[in-house]
Amino acid sequence: MSPRARREAPTTAPPAERARELALSILTRAPRSAANLRARLLSKEIEPDVADEVIKRYVEVGLLNDASLAAMIARTRHAERGLAPRAIAQELRRKGFEEDHIRAALEPLTADVQEATARELAAKRWSREDGAQTEARVRRTVSHLARKGYPAALAFALVRDLQRADSEVDSN
Repeated sequence: MSPRARREAPTTAPPAERARELALSILTRAPRSAANLRARLLSKEIEPDVADEVIKRYVEVGLLNDASLAAMIARTRHAERGLAPRAIAQELRRKGFEEDHIRAALEPLTADVQEATARELAAKRWSREDGAQTEARVRRTVSHLARKGYPAALAFALVRDLQRADSEVDSN
């Protein structure tokens, strides 16, 4: 019998023990929000009240901490992918985090931090599109920032700055 089949085979263990084993197995693979873990347990045919009890216990002992997980996800998505708070919040909601955890996780991403990240992303994309026509360059750079979750007004303002910088270099 394969390891996967053994994990998924019906056991004679009490429901609470089976739920704990499944939860630990799920959490060993990747950190999860309480809502995500609950959904995974329910999909494995764990009774809702048993799943809730296991989750409550794991929160008490520190195996589940939605606030710190949301903050970690926000930091990494912003630092590694350059995502704006709007895109990060959308991902956190999809993962089942509560609004207060989402707000707290996004708090460090001030307007200045967002603008600096957007400016860096825009400059990289702008320089990568160096040989393209101006209209295509603008469209591609603004679209890149929009996909990352930045507002159109900020994207266009940054592109105008890049265009001005290019025209100053050309005139010298």
